[in-house]
Amino acid sequence: MTRSPLLHRIADYYDGKLAAHGATARGVDWRDERSQELRFARLLDLVGDDPSGTIAELGCGYGALAAHLRRTGRANPYHGYDISAEMVRTARTVQAGLDDVQFDEGDAPAEADYIVASGIFNVRFDVPDDDWRPFVRGTIETMAGRARRGIAFNLLTAYSDRDRMDPRLYYASPSKMLDWCIGRFGRHVALRHDYGLYEFTVLVRTAPKETP
Repeated sequence: MTRSPLLHRIADYYDGKLAAHGATARGVDWRDERSQELRFARLLDLVGDDPSGTIAELGCGYGALAAHLRRTGRANPYHGYDISAEMVRTARTVQAGLDDVQFDEGDAPAEADYIVASGIFNVRFDVPDDDWRPFVRGTIETMAGRARRGIAFNLLTAYSDRDRMDPRLYYASPSKMLDWCIGRFGRHVALRHDYGLYEFTVLVRTAPKETP
């Protein structure tokens, strides 16, 4: 796969985390498994009780979401993508026993009913906000363009404690992101900022459910 210098740098960063911590939450730069599971629950609010809609994940890491789906009784077909070839190799090994699951190297998913992404907008290194923001929005637009029913993604919140904010990370304004999503994709957008982590999750329904 051909990728930009920035994506190459990000892939190298996560390769280092994986080498240091293995197929764990810390291996994809999350604090612990508990917070990781909470993120998954919020992303899957998009899917709801749909038992068969296909799920694609951008930035799948070692396949923890796929394992979470099966562990919680969800049988939805799953396709994970990651820019790190090492992450993809690890996911294929660690999650080899899961049915209807596949992993591929890539920075954009194929069409699916639902497309989700967790943590892929966090690490921006020294890229200024004004340059990082178009990358974030462009990625979200790509996800929405390939999702038949909706997308979900999370971002670190600009309402984090100032003394704990890392200059290498991107912190987004929830209100500005909500305004942009509604302006770009329509009114069927939800934002969750109430689950105890310094982040928020956005759900965008590209084909909203009809009201009975």
